[in-house]
Amino acid sequence: QLQSMNKDQPAASIQTMDRILEKSVAGRRFNMLLLGLFGGLALALAAVGIYGVISYSVSQRTHEIGIRMALGAISSNVLGMILLKGFKLVGTGVALGLAASLAATRIMSNLLFGIGATDPLTFFAIALLLTGVAMLACFIPARRATKVDPMVALRHE
Repeated sequence: QLQSMNKDQPAASIQTMDRILEKSVAGRRFNMLLLGLFGGLALALAAVGIYGVISYSVSQRTHEIGIRMALGAISSNVLGMILLKGFKLVGTGVALGLAASLAATRIMSNLLFGIGATDPLTFFAIALLLTGVAMLACFIPARRATKVDPMVALRHE
């Protein structure tokens, strides 16, 4: 097409518009990829940390849980007690995290495309995801606590 319009015009560095657009957003795309990877790593570390804290708490309370079970506590009550403690920790963490992320929106606003920096749906979805992952991390030690044999727990210390 270029040759038919003007034979004297040099044809150098011809690229498709898709390629030009891809090059123009490559830096921001890489930054968002890194942020996504670090976010996933932070989610995994948070889950492992919550699991560790709740697991340690359950191991410290093995004697108490054994006494409760020996006195007739239903395993669902023990499960609920441990999940409630975990939910309090998770609720506090999500509330503090939401406050911190609202404060950090000005830093991130130039990296976001298609959504606002304070998009309520995104904040709600992420808070729900974090709560779900954290509650799953709490459920594993809580479920293990319901399997405590009262006689073993009473002999524990």
